[in-house]
Amino acid sequence: MSMPSVNPVRVELSRRPLRRLAGELVLLVLAKLVLLTLIWWVATAHYARPDTRPATIEHLLAPASASTSPHTDSP
Repeated sequence: MSMPSVNPVRVELSRRPLRRLAGELVLLVLAKLVLLTLIWWVATAHYARPDTRPATIEHLLAPASASTSPHTDSP
């Protein structure tokens, strides 16, 4: 018993629709990136940046001195 030879039906996809869809996908991704960048710029770019110099951070994280913190344990 031999199996009858079956020729698979090949569907030829034209490269034009695939190329067009790929181009649309790239344009969609780029448009979303531009939109998100614009939203970020409008929402956050105009705020002042915090002072992150080492001296400022050290001052903010330093323990309070005794003269500025009147903490006494007297009853």
